[in-house]
Amino acid sequence: MGKIFCLIGKSSSGKDTIFKQLVEDKDLNLRPVISYTTRPIRHNESHGTQYYFIDEERLAQYNETDSIIEKREYKTINGTWSYCTVDDGQIDLSQHVGYLLIVTLEAYKNLQIYFGSDQIVPFYITVDDGIRLGRALKREQKQEHPNYDELCRRFLADSADFHITKLQDCGIVKHYPNENLNECLNSIKADILQTLLMVGTNDY
Repeated sequence: MGKIFCLIGKSSSGKDTIFKQLVEDKDLNLRPVISYTTRPIRHNESHGTQYYFIDEERLAQYNETDSIIEKREYKTINGTWSYCTVDDGQIDLSQHVGYLLIVTLEAYKNLQIYFGSDQIVPFYITVDDGIRLGRALKREQKQEHPNYDELCRRFLADSADFHITKLQDCGIVKHYPNENLNECLNSIKADILQTLLMVGTNDY
């Protein structure tokens, strides 16, 4: 039975960069799982890479067919945005040993319920708040229409969403600092390889 590796962290902690490099690592052979969202696409994003960008009508269709594994809604400065993981054939734990996706704590818990807690492996990525804020500001400045209100809302919401007590409630005790990208990647890769080795051992 395969594993779903979940990258978890506050905004601008480097999850997208780590996700990309882990997926490209041939030693790991991880299959990416792309989530869906109704939020507007950002500068330098593309449909089917960071997310599948859909409208409310398509989201309702997935809901009507019970295809949604987990869904989150956020009331932003620009209205309500939905994020979800859809049972669209991307994940088949009986056919492939390792999957990778980016999730929130809420999504992580729902994935545990859907697939079983033994199949879900968390990697909580941390970065100093000052560094994160600087990264977020630089990214927002590159947008055609920078939305600083939403940037601030998201930054403040992270403090509550990823409070230490919530991490502990989810059983997440190990953190992966990302002040140095290579060190963070090597640490995550080592733990993924160890998990995959255990999966291979249990298959025999």
